Amino acid sequence: MSEAIKVPTMAEMMAAGKSPEVLFWVGCAGSFDDRAKKITKAFVRILNKAGVEFAVLGAEESCTGDPAKRAGNEFLFQMQAMTNIEVMNAYEIKKVVTACPHCFNTLKNEYPSLGGDYEVVHHTQFLKSLLEDGRLTIEGGKFKGKRITFHDPCYLGRANNVYEAPRDLIKKLDAELVEMKNCRKKGLCCGAGGAQMFKEPEKGNKDVNIERTEQALETKPDIVAAGCPFCNTMLTDGVKGKEKEDEIEVLDVAELIANAQDL
Repeated sequence: MSEAIKVPTMAEMMAAGKSPEVLFWVGCAGSFDDRAKKITKAFVRILNKAGVEFAVLGAEESCTGDPAKRAGNEFLFQMQAMTNIEVMNAYEIKKVVTACPHCFNTLKNEYPSLGGDYEVVHHTQFLKSLLEDGRLTIEGGKFKGKRITFHDPCYLGRANNVYEAPRDLIKKLDAELVEMKNCRKKGLCCGAGGAQMFKEPEKGNKDVNIERTEQALETKPDIVAAGCPFCNTMLTDGVKGKEKEDEIEVLDVAELIANAQDL
């Protein structure tokens, strides 16, 4: 897709005297990781197609502090959080959407006690609401009849009880949703949570992402769907480790919707 994607910043919106319907919190992965940037772009294309007035913080967005907190550095977390809260409160942010469950969980559950009280939704919840409001239509397109298994991100599923939104979106693609033996409340971590993404695993018999990838492969999927950039990385590595990358794609739910409609 060659045309430039339109992404206004909060500073530009405020200068124009506008306030957006929602702040899109991009997150570190969605901003800097080459793979996760594709998820960010897919989500933005959907927002533009649905006519959603949104903005990003751009250079004013800093890490939520999730990795620091999960690694045990509470002091660094609070410094990062307070910086973000001051920026967001200055813009009078009310509603935030993010494609990262780690950002979602931290903004939703950790920020209120520090003075950052916002309505925070995961991008699959937001897309489902756009669908229900008739602002977004989803067609199966190239995914019609494909076998898709969805991996529940820990911070979306078990930490926040969001299970149905991503599955409802996959079903709208006229795809066959196939469940792993560990799903929903019994979901298995991809191995990246708790700041484990940024270090080598402890010694053991098998890496967690390989165990989870094996569960995904048992469903004989065409596509492994994820709703988290960390999970996407771990499952992609797992699929490559099993030498199945030519047969099985790992895609975010936003990418499924955008790609199905060639956005």
